[in-house]
Amino acid sequence: MPCGTRAVSCTLRPLDNRFQGASHRKGHLSCFLSIFGNLSDSHEFDSTQPTFSCRIEFELCCCDEDAAVQNDTLNALGSALPEKIPFWLDPKKRAIMFQIGVFCMVGLLAYYLVSNTLVNLEKQSIATGFGFLKKESSFEIGESLIPYSAASSYGRALIVGALNTLKISFIGIVLTVALGTIIGVARLSSNWLVSKLATIYIEFMQDIPVLLQLFFWYAIFYETLPSPRQALCPMDGVFLCNRGVAFTVPEAHPAHKYMLLAFFVGWVMVYVIRRWAKKRQEKTGKIFPVFSVSMGIIIGLPLVTWVAFGAPTKMDVPKLVGFNFEGGITLSPEFIALLLGLVLYTAAFVAEVVRAGIQSVSRGQREAAMAIGLRPTLVLNLVILPQALRVIVPPLTSQMLNLTKNSSLAVAIGFPDFVSVANTTINQTGQSVEGVALIMAVYLIFSLSTSAFMNWYNKRVALVER
Repeated sequence: MPCGTRAVSCTLRPLDNRFQGASHRKGHLSCFLSIFGNLSDSHEFDSTQPTFSCRIEFELCCCDEDAAVQNDTLNALGSALPEKIPFWLDPKKRAIMFQIGVFCMVGLLAYYLVSNTLVNLEKQSIATGFGFLKKESSFEIGESLIPYSAASSYGRALIVGALNTLKISFIGIVLTVALGTIIGVARLSSNWLVSKLATIYIEFMQDIPVLLQLFFWYAIFYETLPSPRQALCPMDGVFLCNRGVAFTVPEAHPAHKYMLLAFFVGWVMVYVIRRWAKKRQEKTGKIFPVFSVSMGIIIGLPLVTWVAFGAPTKMDVPKLVGFNFEGGITLSPEFIALLLGLVLYTAAFVAEVVRAGIQSVSRGQREAAMAIGLRPTLVLNLVILPQALRVIVPPLTSQMLNLTKNSSLAVAIGFPDFVSVANTTINQTGQSVEGVALIMAVYLIFSLSTSAFMNWYNKRVALVER
């Protein structure tokens, strides 16, 4: 029989004695195997290797006239190739089976808990469902961004609490990022005094529990500040008392809505200009004064709108009426204490995040930027911070989520956030399961929304490798 090349696609298992015996049979048959796998260029199957798939090409050169020897060898080689792997030995199929099993177990556990809860509630004659949201709430809420009274429904009361949580979280995050960035940069300052003051602030604020800080700031208003009749007036139109801080604001006028609209339009224009300036600089190398132009647009457009409506200047000044101030805007002690406690506490952690991000940029980057004549502020804004953001953003997202979740401590000082309003609703209706479920759902939505936005921003600031 002439020489020939055979190719077999198969799955190999550990050592097969039959194949070894056949390959060493007496005769003038020579068998050359080239195995494309973990056992490349090997004539034997290693028993320590796992099962793997490969393609075997072998050449048979038969110089012996005994065809029986050749046939026995081919049969031994064919029998050495096993059948299809059972699914319980395939890692991929086994992993899928485990996941299906875990999913079924979790589903059965959830079904048991829900059914058991419904049975117990029915035995105790406790109503279930969310029908109570349409009933009259019969309780007042001290602070509300939308119209609300005791005659409103429980659903509207919960919306008021959610908006209050959203308000304190949004303002707190903005102030925390600004303050934390300043302190983080200050800690790396070459000025010894500034660096040490920033270090002391970080170490001091991180070691005091946030709840204790809330009690401290709340006590300052009620224990140290006077009553409204003896309110402190540090400047015209600003009053400090144990009822909060009252300050003057412009009186309501139709121009203010259009000024706000012009402000947002200005930000959109600034965004477009920044993108155009960046492309222009990449093509021509010329730097466009983005900052000065941006400030001119953001301030100029609302100012032009204000002038176009006759430049209204009438102010709404707080006035003492009875035992409290009326007019202007009054920030309650609960809101101020909660905001100060959350911002000052979380800013200490954000400062460390910023410091670590700046220090992750190699010293050579700073030295190279200074060597070409950039000022320290430009070095920080154009070279250091853009590279540090890829390190800063992920832990910064965690701190934002911590601030949002820590806002639930507002119930300790009486601020009507969502948890506080939900607890009152549970006490009046007795439907604790639904109330706790709503609390979990609201904070889950806030957290996922924050994470989604920060993940999007993280992808935008990520360094793109060429």
